[in-house]
Amino acid sequence: MSQGLDPARLEDAEAAEAADPGGMLRQVASSAAQVREARRAAAEAGVAGLAADGRPRAVVVAGMGASGVAGDVLAAVCGAGCAVPVVTVRGYRLPGWVGAADLVIAVSGSGTTEETLEVAVEAARRGCRLMFVGAAGSPLADLAARSRGVFVPARPSGQPRSMLWGLTIPLVLAARALRLADVPDAVLESAATLLEDVAHRCRPSSEPFVNPAKRIALDLAGDVPLVWGSSAVASAAAYRLSCQLNENAKYPAVFGELPEADHNQVMAFDGAFTRDGSPSDPEDFFRDRADEPEHGLHLVLMRDVEEHPRVRRRCEASAGMARGRGVAVTEIQAEGEHPLERIATLIALADYVTVYLAIALGVDPTPVPAIEELKARIA
Repeated sequence: MSQGLDPARLEDAEAAEAADPGGMLRQVASSAAQVREARRAAAEAGVAGLAADGRPRAVVVAGMGASGVAGDVLAAVCGAGCAVPVVTVRGYRLPGWVGAADLVIAVSGSGTTEETLEVAVEAARRGCRLMFVGAAGSPLADLAARSRGVFVPARPSGQPRSMLWGLTIPLVLAARALRLADVPDAVLESAATLLEDVAHRCRPSSEPFVNPAKRIALDLAGDVPLVWGSSAVASAAAYRLSCQLNENAKYPAVFGELPEADHNQVMAFDGAFTRDGSPSDPEDFFRDRADEPEHGLHLVLMRDVEEHPRVRRRCEASAGMARGRGVAVTEIQAEGEHPLERIATLIALADYVTVYLAIALGVDPTPVPAIEELKARIA
């Protein structure tokens, strides 16, 4: 239950950790270790052997929540120039076109996700090439054994949403083995190093005025975030930020990507949630201010190092329009050169932001009671 915004909860490590009884901050801090452990686990599982049957017609990742985000990260790392489609399926049904020529990768941190299991069973029935990533000793692991698919065990690091890199790196290494992505070992290590660097900058003992995640969390508090990505890399991170705001902070967020968001969501700048309260004439001194919201929209732009020139102009124009209408703007910039490095830095900062927002609001970031209630209702 939320206790209301109290910035004092973020002022020192003791206060932050006391407000985080489930240890979500520690789970987020395990990201670099996950990259290194997953790299070893994938090698031991024989992911490189996927190349023996040649390149698939398509790669289909089945997953929900963070497991689905792993598919988004894979597609972003492979890039628009990838020789085959990389598709994420979030649901119970495998597309009708998927068959024996395709590689289906079923991902579930718990190994029990019903949607993913149903898709995986159908993929096995159709004779698809199979790979599985998830908890050892789970129904997913049992299915992998029965279908003779490659199985990569993912070590739990707490909540499934905090296992993102343990679930994602095996997919990246599978794409590397199939020559769909150029991700040398040096890039895997540099991505882990960048994750460690973000963790250091965002550590609980770092005060809000120098801690970027705490600062952004306090800036967002009370506002409705429109989270837009400026590229495939940044859009995958923007979707992750939106989901983490929902799950960690129990907070609403609206995901978008450019240029598409400029064809619809941008119109929200002229609506009731802008601080000026009067889209028709914001300069009217005599307008009724009684209904003006204390808080309103907040545009969060996830910016990539590599952006289409027209998208870059759209980012700048959108930010300018937002500020001109009283909409707060926060820009989060990717770091690094390789797509894996860039997406890792964006997601790492986003994860810390959402945990600190939860703490500042007096919300325990770890439990997800509404999800558990929903599961019970449909069981």
